[in-house]
Amino acid sequence: MVHRKSGCNHSHHTFYLLSFFYFLFLLSLHRKSYSSLLKKIFMIIVHDIFVCKPGNASKMAKLFKEVMADNNELVNIMTDMTGQYNRVIMVSKYENLAAYEKSFEKYMHDSEEMQKMREKMKGYTDLYLSGSREIYQVW
Repeated sequence: MVHRKSGCNHSHHTFYLLSFFYFLFLLSLHRKSYSSLLKKIFMIIVHDIFVCKPGNASKMAKLFKEVMADNNELVNIMTDMTGQYNRVIMVSKYENLAAYEKSFEKYMHDSEEMQKMREKMKGYTDLYLSGSREIYQVW
C-alpha cells in the first residue's frame, strides 16, 4: 500500500476536469441538434388574418375549419377576444418559405379535391372586409 501526502491527486483531477469538459461538449451538441430539429419542424408560422363584416367572424371560422380539416399545415383557426373586432386568424406552419410557396401549387390544380373546396368556399369573400398575412420565423 502506497501512502501519499495529503493533497491533490493531479491525474484524478485532470480526468474529472476532462470528463466535465467532454460532458459540456456533448451537451452543446445535443442542444444544437435539438434546436435545429425544432427549426426543421416549426421554422415559420403564417397568420392569415381576415377582418370580417360584423356578425360573420364565427361563420367564416366555421367555414375555414370545415374546408381546411385535411390540411396538414393548418395549426389553428382563431377568433379575436381582444383588440380589433371581427377577426379570424388562420394559423399555419411550414418548414421554410419554399415549403410555404409550394403549398400554393395544389390550389392551382383543377383536381376534384380543389373543385370541391372551391364549391364550399363559394361566396366567402362576401364575409370579410379586408385581410392581411404575417409570416414569422420561429427561433
